[in-house]
Amino acid sequence: MNVSNQVRFLASHEWGRIDEEGVLTVGISDHAQDLLGDIVFIELPDIGKELEAEEETAIVESVKAASDVYTPLSGEVIEINEKLLDEPELVNSSPYEDGWFFKIRLNEASAFEDLMTEDEYNASCEE
Repeated sequence: MNVSNQVRFLASHEWGRIDEEGVLTVGISDHAQDLLGDIVFIELPDIGKELEAEEETAIVESVKAASDVYTPLSGEVIEINEKLLDEPELVNSSPYEDGWFFKIRLNEASAFEDLMTEDEYNASCEE
C-alpha cells in the first residue's frame, strides 16, 4: 500500500503526513485549531531530539488556552517550521500546509498504519 502523502491522526488532534523517505510531518488538525481559536504562540521541539510516540513535544497557546502537542510516532526531529515562531496564526489559516509544526525521521515507518484514518478521526470528533 502506498501511504506517501496520506494524513493520519491521533485522538488528541495531531496529524501526521508521511513521505516516501519515511519522514513524518506533524501538525494539529483543523478541528483542533478551531477549538483553540486564535493561536498566538508555539513552542517547538529542538532539532535532533529523539521522541517517543505520543510524547508531549510542543506547546500551542491561543487566546483561549494552552495545549500540549503530542508526536504521533517515535523518531528524531529533523526540521521545525520556523515560520511559526513569528507567524503562529499560520496554524489557523493553513493547518495542513503552511501551519505544520515539525518533521521527524521515523524509527518505524510501518507504525504509520496504526494511526487513525481521516474517517476514524472525524468519527471520534463527533462523539
